[in-house]
Amino acid sequence: MSNDDISETARAVIRRNTEEVQGGGDYALYDELFSDDFVDHTPQPGRTPDKAGALELYQTLRAAFPDFHAVIHWQAAEGNLATTYKTYHGTHQGEFFGIAPTGREIRFETVDAMRVVDGKITEHWGVANLFSLMEQLGARPGTP
Repeated sequence: MSNDDISETARAVIRRNTEEVQGGGDYALYDELFSDDFVDHTPQPGRTPDKAGALELYQTLRAAFPDFHAVIHWQAAEGNLATTYKTYHGTHQGEFFGIAPTGREIRFETVDAMRVVDGKITEHWGVANLFSLMEQLGARPGTP
């Protein structure tokens, strides 16, 4: 398999995770796409840096934002490491980090890198604009 084929496979796996698992809530597919020894190098607050912690985050986001989905702006890959820039969207209809539902529509940008080995996601590094998200939910003093 060429390096281009490996990169295309990595991008496709990450796209399926973004669209079908995060956006569609397909947690059976989550189990198929994530390696049992998955490591999240940048876990969100209160989450473990493993497969169970990432799934818990996904479920928390979908519970708070039932229409949670992402628009992928671009992806780049080098070998089995794919980087994705996307904007998440949703409507705040459930509790999120102690914030009662506001009914507000939200959007925030994320850049993440995921390693894919043998068709499974094995590692994640990411940066999400959570400051913007919390500001949109009115969780920052001085916000409406």
